Amino acid sequence: MEAIYIDKHYNLVVECKQGSKKACYELYRLYSKAMLNIAYRIVGNIGEAEDVLQEAFLHAFNKVHDFRQETTFGLWLKQIVVSRSINLLRKRKLEWTELEDEKMMNIPEEEIDEDEEKNYKVAAVKEAMKELPEGYRVVISLYLLEGYDHEEIGQILNITENTSRTQFLRAKRKLGEILSRKGITS
Repeated sequence: MEAIYIDKHYNLVVECKQGSKKACYELYRLYSKAMLNIAYRIVGNIGEAEDVLQEAFLHAFNKVHDFRQETTFGLWLKQIVVSRSINLLRKRKLEWTELEDEKMMNIPEEEIDEDEEKNYKVAAVKEAMKELPEGYRVVISLYLLEGYDHEEIGQILNITENTSRTQFLRAKRKLGEILSRKGITS
């Protein structure tokens, strides 16, 4: 038996399936900002992110009858936004590189502290991420900000899991260089 997830916006989804434009607008209002942020972190351009957002919502509303509550509406919509964002990057002919396993380094994760200095550093890291090459930015965003693992990223981007790990490690290294250049240290 399939699991059915009933989220707090279940009634809006039902109304949207019944053709309620008001319900569709309310879903858009509830999710558009978060979905725009996801698209922007992946594509790195606000105009393109807005286009991705509109396409994703159009797709979602056109396919809302196919949505079966096997997940939350927000997660379903996020998957559409990520997919549309990746498709846009593919249109740009994004090139991926792969390192051999023995050339990869294990970089330890830092502990996150909640004081103001850490919050400043988080903002600085997000700003520095905009300077990363597209392939690096996409993988590090999907991994760190969207919570996908390397296997999932590989499936989303149609690359190997090893390539995802490599891009992530290179992105972390490059991000460290950018932050160091700006005088921001860990």
